[in-house]
Amino acid sequence: MSDTLSSSDILNAAKLSRLAIDENLASDYASDIGKILAMMDTLSAVNTDDIKPLANIHEACQELRADVANPNIDRDAFQAVAPSVQDGLYLVPQVIE
Repeated sequence: MSDTLSSSDILNAAKLSRLAIDENLASDYASDIGKILAMMDTLSAVNTDDIKPLANIHEACQELRADVANPNIDRDAFQAVAPSVQDGLYLVPQVIE
């Protein structure tokens, strides 16, 4: 799968994709993509016949705890060390405009 890429291959793909690529860096890009393709060859060679596919990488190992209120939590102590609290609520920076 990983045939050697040349800088002319990179420049041709860039032209077809309408991407501006510095001709001096084309050989570096070819080398980097070649390394990625070599890694894909290595991954393709791994025998996965007896491996069951996962829908989620965590399904095999992560157990969730029950969502139960804990009366032993000292809210005042936790909020005393919080950066910003108002009326018993934690204030956080706005992340959605």
